[in-house]
Amino acid sequence: MLTDRQNEILQIIIRDYTKNGMPVGSKVLSDEFPTHVSSATIRNEMATLEAKGLITKTHFSSGRIPSMEGYRYYVDNLVQPDPLDDSSEDFIKSSFNGDFNRIDEIIQESAKVLSDLTSYMAVSFNPEQDKTIKLSGFRLVKLDERQVMAIIVIDNGHVVDKVVRLHDVTPEQLQTIVNIINEELVGKPLNEVVNKLQFEIPALIAKYVQTPEGFLKIFDDMINEVGKDRVHIGGRLNLLRFADRQDIDYLKPLYNLLDTGDGVAQLVNPDSSDVEVRIGNELRNDLLRNYSLITGTYDLKKYGRGVIAVIGPTRMPYAKVIGIVGALREEMTRKILGYYDNDDN
Repeated sequence: MLTDRQNEILQIIIRDYTKNGMPVGSKVLSDEFPTHVSSATIRNEMATLEAKGLITKTHFSSGRIPSMEGYRYYVDNLVQPDPLDDSSEDFIKSSFNGDFNRIDEIIQESAKVLSDLTSYMAVSFNPEQDKTIKLSGFRLVKLDERQVMAIIVIDNGHVVDKVVRLHDVTPEQLQTIVNIINEELVGKPLNEVVNKLQFEIPALIAKYVQTPEGFLKIFDDMINEVGKDRVHIGGRLNLLRFADRQDIDYLKPLYNLLDTGDGVAQLVNPDSSDVEVRIGNELRNDLLRNYSLITGTYDLKKYGRGVIAVIGPTRMPYAKVIGIVGALREEMTRKILGYYDNDDN
């Protein structure tokens, strides 16, 4: 552990380097230290911090910058989340005050809000799927003579729709399909729905439609889509602002990694239900060695848990971002649970 003076010096170095990106020297530290301490004493303490691997000297300056270990120590031992300022609090509340037709829309909005407030890339994930989640509704909407839109609704608020091309199917046959699915599948847990789609439902529909396989495959795909983690990304290009713009060989794979939901989902995998910070090499991807990830889990009780996250440079204001993530997950939790309560009524 460090002494109080060493803790204070480390905090000043991180604060100043976060603010302006410049190495911090002993003269600046001496001027900013809350009590009078000589530059010689400051230099001795900096040497101790450097020996412990918490700060490092750059090749072009006598000043020091935080190391990855220094950031880790700071986050684990010193950082206190900043309370939201009034403008950020108002922005969060006003963003969630609108009318949302689907849970997805609330979660997507959270990624945009988080990106706007931090100026970094933000990610939000739909709640994990619970085994008890049920199919709560199904409709077919005719678009023209050859196309219908199939719409399924899940009791956690998710809605999935797809356009289906059907040949030689009469309106009466379509209504029969709707009736069969509503009678046999609506109200059933999704795992039971999947099983019935494999065996029972094809035989039932085949009595009325000669070739039901195409429609049933699309319906099955829609059910499977509900079970996948759905990723919403805000401010993806923000992340590239902190990369070396001259290194095209680095930028292209970095952008490719963060341009897909699967790539981001593999990266964002929190170990706890609290706000969590992973720094540099802890992300286990060399493309992100100069970045940090802050995640916050939001708990919707019986409806499952989801995640919001911020990806930014290691030189980010951790206290501010941690405070924003914590406040946002609380507000969106209230909004989503309120949506469920209204839906139940």
